[in-house]
Amino acid sequence: MRKRIHFPDSNDDGELINLTPLLDVLFLILVFFILIAPLLDFDRLELAASSDNKQELSPLNENSQIKIYVQKDNSIWLGTHAVSFSDLSIALDQYYKSFPSDIPQLYQDQNASFGTYQKIKNLIESIGFEQLDVVLKTE
Repeated sequence: MRKRIHFPDSNDDGELINLTPLLDVLFLILVFFILIAPLLDFDRLELAASSDNKQELSPLNENSQIKIYVQKDNSIWLGTHAVSFSDLSIALDQYYKSFPSDIPQLYQDQNASFGTYQKIKNLIESIGFEQLDVVLKTE
């Protein structure tokens, strides 16, 4: 008597993974990003030139009426007076009505949080100012 050994068929379709739904989802995500990317608005900053490539930087306007200071404890000062964020909003609105072409200057301490800078920048944009000078101290 002979014994028969049965080897499983290597063409068994039960063990194959169907990748079609995965590819459909990936394609939809790709199309989504392609359509949304042009609609995003990114802020851009011009960085100062390195010491190798010196360019003429615009001079700081010392006579600016609007000087905002952010201390390392995130306290906000308008000129020489400490103000809250809501008071800053009211004061900047009044400044904009008086000096619409003036450029506000923001003196941000390096240890202050980025969120404070972002809130002030968004406030300045919402009031109507088109530019903001961020003043950094050199060591």
